[in-house]
Amino acid sequence: MPEHNRTHPFITIVFIAGSLACLIPFWLILMVSLSGQNALAKYGYSFWPRQFDLVAYRFLARDAEPILRSFGVSIAVTVIGTALSLFITSALAYSLSRQDFPYRGAVSLFVLVTMLFGGGLLPWYLVYTKFLHVQNTLLALIVPGLLGAFNVFIMRTYFTTSIPPSLIDSAQIDGASEYRTYFNVILPLSLPVLATIGLFTIVNYWNDWFTSLVFISSDKLYNLQYFLYNTLMNAQYLQSVADKAHIDVSSMQVQPLEELRMAMAVIAVVPVALVFPFLQKYFVKGLTIGAVKG
Repeated sequence: MPEHNRTHPFITIVFIAGSLACLIPFWLILMVSLSGQNALAKYGYSFWPRQFDLVAYRFLARDAEPILRSFGVSIAVTVIGTALSLFITSALAYSLSRQDFPYRGAVSLFVLVTMLFGGGLLPWYLVYTKFLHVQNTLLALIVPGLLGAFNVFIMRTYFTTSIPPSLIDSAQIDGASEYRTYFNVILPLSLPVLATIGLFTIVNYWNDWFTSLVFISSDKLYNLQYFLYNTLMNAQYLQSVADKAHIDVSSMQVQPLEELRMAMAVIAVVPVALVFPFLQKYFVKGLTIGAVKG
């Protein structure tokens, strides 16, 4: 093998150490979620459970039906929201990347202002409840995360630097309309940036619990993150009541909070971790957009 194609052992060691630094915390969370309360109290955290116990998962299994329902809500919101967000974001970014778009400067300034300044929590709440009337609907969980100015500028940069204007001109010379050019030419060439922004959007939708807290009052529309957050808050409240009244926690059927926290983290992280390998190739390529070439 030529010398310039060989990877230096030090670089390999650095990447292995970096990978372990990312994986070890997840392994520790999993092991703590599988540990018993007595072992945690006596030995603390460990990378292998000294006392194997599924008490936290049994506690969550008692709420299996609402957990599955909240899973369904989160999956529906994430899939629909990500698809709509990618379409709206890419359409706006493509328009801003076109030099012949007459309102390019004004729209770019408007998008930039929304990234730098916010109207505040109260106006944000009033818009969605008094004007859009989306409270207690799935739209309340989807609409607030549809468009992000930062994502628009990333896509616009990709369209400007990676798609030659001559390609668009050729499509129009062949008789393609703007819509056909966008769907048949631009989008197929934009898979790296779409996957990159899509992964960011998936994580944002999946981890969002604040929107449910603000707009949702029906337990049938709670997403997974808010359901787990609500369950943990209830467990902490009962724990504090038991501590103040000097009551045995086991008699109140409240499970140890530490294992419960870790079990919730495992349940919330696993779906996103399963999606990432399918987008990794495009994600890595998308991160190199704008890198120095030569």
